[in-house]
Amino acid sequence: MNFSNKKVVRTYASPHSKNAWGYIETIGWRKLGQLSTDGVTNMFIMLNAAKGSGKTVSGTIDASNQITLLYF
Repeated sequence: MNFSNKKVVRTYASPHSKNAWGYIETIGWRKLGQLSTDGVTNMFIMLNAAKGSGKTVSGTIDASNQITLLYF
């Protein structure tokens, strides 16, 4: 599923490896894809930057309901 121009409402991360989440407007909570530790960290930073600056994000959610692609 693709989504476009959605507001980041909330973010969450725990100290566990690759456990980061974003609450995306009209979509709800979605876990960030688990391909690599750096990938999860980078997407989490993007979510927080978008939330802090009021920008919207677009991306892709895979069949397991995880965000696998994210961009401004």
